[in-house]
Amino acid sequence: MTLLTPASIGSLTIKNRVIMAPMTTRLATEDGYVTDASIAYFCARARGGVGLITVEMASPEIEGRHRAHELGIYGDQYLPGLTRLVDALHASGAKASIQLGHAGGHTRKDISGLTPLAPSALPHDVYEVTMQTIMPDEISQERIAQTVQAFVNAALRAQKAGFDCIEIHGAHGYLLSQFLCPAENIRDDEYGGSIQNRLRISLEIIHGIKAAAPNFPLIYRLNVDDLFPEGLQFSEGFEMAKILANSGIDAIHVTAGHYKSLPSAERMIPPMYYPEATFANFAKEIKQVVDIPVITVGRLGNPVIANRLLEESQADFIALGRPLLADPDWVNKAAAAQPIRPCLACNTCVNEMRGGKQLGCLVNPAAAHELKYPNLTPKIQGERIAIIGAGPAGLSYAAIVSTKNEVTIFDQSPEVGGAWLYASKAPRFQEVKTNPAAFHYFLEQLRQTCKIQGVHFQMGIHLEVNDSRLNGFDRIVIATGAKYRFGLSWLMNILLHPTISNAPWMQRIYSSDALKNILYYKARVSQLPTWIIKQKVAPKVHVIGDAKTPGKSDSAIQNAFSLALQEP
Repeated sequence: MTLLTPASIGSLTIKNRVIMAPMTTRLATEDGYVTDASIAYFCARARGGVGLITVEMASPEIEGRHRAHELGIYGDQYLPGLTRLVDALHASGAKASIQLGHAGGHTRKDISGLTPLAPSALPHDVYEVTMQTIMPDEISQERIAQTVQAFVNAALRAQKAGFDCIEIHGAHGYLLSQFLCPAENIRDDEYGGSIQNRLRISLEIIHGIKAAAPNFPLIYRLNVDDLFPEGLQFSEGFEMAKILANSGIDAIHVTAGHYKSLPSAERMIPPMYYPEATFANFAKEIKQVVDIPVITVGRLGNPVIANRLLEESQADFIALGRPLLADPDWVNKAAAAQPIRPCLACNTCVNEMRGGKQLGCLVNPAAAHELKYPNLTPKIQGERIAIIGAGPAGLSYAAIVSTKNEVTIFDQSPEVGGAWLYASKAPRFQEVKTNPAAFHYFLEQLRQTCKIQGVHFQMGIHLEVNDSRLNGFDRIVIATGAKYRFGLSWLMNILLHPTISNAPWMQRIYSSDALKNILYYKARVSQLPTWIIKQKVAPKVHVIGDAKTPGKSDSAIQNAFSLALQEP
């Protein structure tokens, strides 16, 4: 499996072809210092087999901070924490990188404490908990020189902390990307206009770092297409990639998308309705014309697809962000040919993080909560457990407890999925357009996990009062979900038919917060079989998910994890 073979970036040899892509976690302190939670989060992915961990974006100077609780590297005061983080990653079996990224005009004074700087004084809509339109100052040539030196100083700081390489962030509408984007760079000096001029600040940073630390491997993350008409087009991004490949960098990380992308900024982090390997064709074309390793990113959570890209020489490395949130053991499971816990690409992680929460994951509530859930070992062991309901909550609970217990799942449906069989048909899930294939892949992978761990599935079973099939269990977990009040499930089946649900007028209706509140909460009622509790069918009975409180999927799965990992 090519995915698992060693490869090099400059002088750095990495044990496999998997790189963890940088994602802001909000696990740092308010001032940007490394925390125990930061270390636990990154090390969980290192222990899971990732070859190179890229910790989140850190600005080389304070003006470039783009979010609260962003990791800091713009002063020596951060060195002790960064060194501790790197040492922990090395001890956990991974190489370590850090992304140096400057927000430029895509930040606010209430975040950095200073007026934002950009290639040109043009308005930016900046979302950080709330949306604000800001007007940055145009950065002068003298100030550009200071920023270039700040990148060099940050790189040397990273090297001193023990990082094995660094990544320069030239993508997604931040400072260097703003210089590359003709819609955001309208300068008429040597930093604007031609491709070479718009690349100038990036090239000065690369040359400065290589002059100061010649053997320190350097990756450049390049937006090859901004995905909106006035932005950088691939024809220019392609030429920029060739120039960068000859500038001294050791690898190029090919991505696309911008905060101004159309139809929306979500294209930077493509949700479920975009094709898998969304940006792979960009990487494939660039790999044909450069002599350095190419990293590809974007909906690569299926190990079979990721490996195929490498075997077909479309890229040299794959970068995973959201898939490693969903399953930190992704690499180890791929190596063992075991099913993974797939990322749904629902973008709950990034959307909630941008809204002010720390990073999290709908399908893996342990993500970024590793101090609370240091491993997925159940507290209870050696019991016979019956789970009634094979929806996302019941399956999630079973996947955890079945490693130490004998588990049987009962469900009246012939197939697993529960409420997600409805959710997969709805026009939108969370905040993104729905793709049924993402749900079915997740459910099948979770079903396979349970089967491998010995879970017995009793499907198409209608449990009745005094049902003898529940005799002898030490514990019963009720995950029967919820149903629509007044027998209106038949109406939902009609409204969720693709012919109706995909109609533009229905798309608008389903986007209504008021309607979603009705569909998820007010119109639903628990399907709890109360007779199981009243008759004391088992010594211990628990109710989880929608059977406990009708709501959204994230709370149901969170409830399942909490019970599995905390119940004595």
